[in-house]
Amino acid sequence: MTSVQMSATDELVQQFLDYASRGDIEKVSAMISHSSHLLNETGNQGWTALMLAARNGHFDMVKTLLTKGCNKDLMNKSGQTAHDIATFWGHRHIASLLGSGKNSNCHGILPTTGIMDENHENYFNREYLDRLSEKRTDPEWLATKQTSQETVFLLFYNLDPLVTSGQEELKNSQPKMKLCRLRRDCVDELIKMNDTVVIFLGVEKKEPSISVLSKEEDGLIAWFALNAQSNPIESLKSTDSNRFFLMGPMPGLLLLNEDEAGVIAQARSVLAWHSRYSFCPTCGGQTKVDEGGYKRTCLTEGCRSLQGIHSTCYPRVDPVVIMLVIHPDGNKCLLGRKKSFPPGMFSCLAGFIEPGETIENAVRREVLEESGVTVGPVQYVSCQPWPMPSSLMIGCLSVAVSTDIKVDKNEIEEAHWFTRLQVIDAIAKNNQAVFTMPPKQAIAHYLVKHWIGINSSL
Repeated sequence: MTSVQMSATDELVQQFLDYASRGDIEKVSAMISHSSHLLNETGNQGWTALMLAARNGHFDMVKTLLTKGCNKDLMNKSGQTAHDIATFWGHRHIASLLGSGKNSNCHGILPTTGIMDENHENYFNREYLDRLSEKRTDPEWLATKQTSQETVFLLFYNLDPLVTSGQEELKNSQPKMKLCRLRRDCVDELIKMNDTVVIFLGVEKKEPSISVLSKEEDGLIAWFALNAQSNPIESLKSTDSNRFFLMGPMPGLLLLNEDEAGVIAQARSVLAWHSRYSFCPTCGGQTKVDEGGYKRTCLTEGCRSLQGIHSTCYPRVDPVVIMLVIHPDGNKCLLGRKKSFPPGMFSCLAGFIEPGETIENAVRREVLEESGVTVGPVQYVSCQPWPMPSSLMIGCLSVAVSTDIKVDKNEIEEAHWFTRLQVIDAIAKNNQAVFTMPPKQAIAHYLVKHWIGINSSL
């Protein structure tokens, strides 16, 4: 090779390294397509393009070079690999990408232990009642409890619970709501109607009375819920002007205390199922309510639903993944907004799990569909019943392996990467906040706060 040829080659290598150092993916990719040998060429002090990209924090450039086949194990004259350089300069996301092992591109961002805060309890999660599911198949016991004057009945109309507004005020100046705990005489007429669905919720978690009990008594205070098809407010014959049906699930249900929120999550979800499945989904025949409201039995002789266990016979729960996507640098998170959200509010992405799909794959699919971002590792954090009408929100953290956003414009109208400081401002409701958070009762709010906590040292 002549000196002129060597000079031209050196100039080409230097140009290639310069583009890599600046993070110019388009020009680097074009040069590789014409001269693949440039991938592992070195410049001063034995630095490769991969090392320079790692030094300057160009995550996408590092990923591109690795995809093209760049050797990440090469060392410069100081004995440093690209991984060593990224680690030294504090680019943890790049160091993880250059590490060994599957999904190593995101190690160090997600915690390896202590995922769930043991003291945290999501709204709607509290089990105030003992469900006592073994009693659901005891019609005699259920009938006795329904006629007891100690039994508590919760009344719904079109799935809206009957509540009373107290005099106490919350911090946001909204009235505090309490479920109306009715006795049998108040709902007797409604229960006798053929179209009223009554479900057994459970019994209060407390020791039976120390008084002498008869054989017919067990000291357990049972709770039932019923959903009326027409407005029953007149039939209650109540003079309490503070009683009313809490219209719509949001934001009304979020005003209840934690104990009652847990009861509502159970009652409303089951009643919602009954409102949608009056007929047999298998043959279209009439059904009857069984097992304290936790089963509908087809009345058509020979129907396949009467043989074995069929999901059409029991209340359904819809699994939904809700995920906080973390930027590869560990210091930003991806939040999106639907058109139905209040102005300025951003939240975690979410979507239903499809049949035959794992939680992890559902997270990756939904994030990609809604935002165009590719996700790598997924980690379960916590879950929350969401009775609107009957979902189970499965909360996860996930780490992105790409950063370009392209929203689908159908479910999500806008999505952005928000810095930790922007998120903290939103949580604290500071004047400088650039967006607003979901309500604190939502698991999305907890996922964001959880991420802030585990990454506080970044």
